[in-house]
Amino acid sequence: MFYLDPLYLILALPGLLLGLWAQMRVKGTFKKYSQVRTTRNLTGAEIARHLLDNQGLHDVRVEETQGFLSDHYDPRTRVLRLSPDVYRVPSVAAAGVAAHEMGHALQHSAGYAPLQLRSAIVPVVQFGSSLAPMLILIGFLLRFTTLAWIGVILFAGAVVFALITLPVEFDASRRAKALLSQGGIVSPEEAGGVSAVLNAAGWTYVAAAIAAIGQLLYYVLLLTGGSRRD
Repeated sequence: MFYLDPLYLILALPGLLLGLWAQMRVKGTFKKYSQVRTTRNLTGAEIARHLLDNQGLHDVRVEETQGFLSDHYDPRTRVLRLSPDVYRVPSVAAAGVAAHEMGHALQHSAGYAPLQLRSAIVPVVQFGSSLAPMLILIGFLLRFTTLAWIGVILFAGAVVFALITLPVEFDASRRAKALLSQGGIVSPEEAGGVSAVLNAAGWTYVAAAIAAIGQLLYYVLLLTGGSRRD
């Protein structure tokens, strides 16, 4: 018979549900402000290039990438990649996302410590987060506690990554809002839309951190006997 541990519902499920809500909110907000054109009629690609050049980051390339909201800055290659809905569209939503990703490039250039730390642990986190659940499950089923704890330690790396991501993303959004407003790229009215888009996106990172912490606590309690089955 299928059994769902009540402790899992208490610790892990809230973060997962918050994540689903955050994803729906960011998609809805992005769609809404994608239909609002900026007064200056600049595409996301043009805004990113303008902001980069103004900050002296002429060597950072701006490229188009496929996918919905697949926008990101790659510090290894110094490339800012924007999805088609951002790269090609002169909207308030595109302006916010493009400026946010440019904020990451600015962090990289300034040696922003949380970004450097996050970039440094990416390989370990990618390896550990994929392996950890399997080690925990095998260790728990075989009563091989040491193996399970190794899995928990590896999963803890994903939690650290999620927590470090919070200041990185919030700082990039703060920089984006300031650069767009101070540079006159968006009007005060349009700045409200930019904030709405970036604030909605921020909730996805909060949800990811809460979900990761809850799941880690569940694993720890499972191994220490905090979760009991009849």
